[in-house]
Amino acid sequence: MALLAQGSTVPSALVALMVFRGPTWACLFCFTSYEDRVRICQIFAGVEGPELEKCQKAFITAFRGLLDIEINDHERNHLHDAFTQMTHTLQEMAMAQGSFKVAFPNAAKKMQEVIKKLKEVEACIPPCGVQEASRSFRCRGCYSHVCELSLDCPVQDLTVTRGQQAKFSCSVNFSLPQEEITYSWKFAGGGVRTQDQSYFRDILQARGNLVRIRPVQLKHRGTYCCEISHDQFPVARVYFFLNVTGAPPRGETKLQVSFRKVLDWAPREAEMIESWSPSLGELLASSGALTPSNQCLLAAAAALASASATLVVWMFFRWYFKGN
Repeated sequence: MALLAQGSTVPSALVALMVFRGPTWACLFCFTSYEDRVRICQIFAGVEGPELEKCQKAFITAFRGLLDIEINDHERNHLHDAFTQMTHTLQEMAMAQGSFKVAFPNAAKKMQEVIKKLKEVEACIPPCGVQEASRSFRCRGCYSHVCELSLDCPVQDLTVTRGQQAKFSCSVNFSLPQEEITYSWKFAGGGVRTQDQSYFRDILQARGNLVRIRPVQLKHRGTYCCEISHDQFPVARVYFFLNVTGAPPRGETKLQVSFRKVLDWAPREAEMIESWSPSLGELLASSGALTPSNQCLLAAAAALASASATLVVWMFFRWYFKGN
């Protein structure tokens, strides 16, 4: 800051104008400060004079190719560290009486190589959701950007016969953060098929990403909404429209009702809306379960179980014949 603080005959406003005349929002301006850029040129060319202006213009021109760079937002700190190291290197070269006409293009070329090695931006996966994994950072504007997709996913239709059970799996086709994920369920009754949140009421007994209703009744017909949140911020809303079919059961006669009371029959199964965990058979029967990687895991598990059983049998016979 000492060089910057010295009395320069070039007004600070004019210096700022010269520095920002070029493509102002290149990566250079996102990851370096105005003071650092001026200090480097003052070391190269002096605190005043035409060489200072040439240095500043050369600095901007060298990094013009980094104007439209877009990187994975998770790599932003890595790129910031690379630019910080670059400024230190340029200061050392300037103090060693190097030439900015050579130093700036070389620095820009090395920075392009650093950017090529960064993790690529993940593509947005339609049709819905706030996809943090695809968040990117844009040097033109120095801001982070996430997919501009709707929070509401398309409604999925499910038809269930009355008296059976309905199962809902709240999932999306993009990766979710590993922690701080919560699921909340809502219901819009009356057979309405909607995404309007004003129609929904909370289902307090439903938690987690898997929910089932048993036995299904006509009053359960309507739209169910599962809201996925990360750290209390909505990520996506998944909708299911449940259509209940089948004629209502035949009504009991007065004699049957009286007979039930006399014998104190057990009541019918209570209606439940609850979270559930699928069995191994249900997981294997679900679509997309037997992926190539899962098949390899199952084969490895089967081979391990077979080898273990063979080893146990062999040890038993060895012990048996040795004892005899």
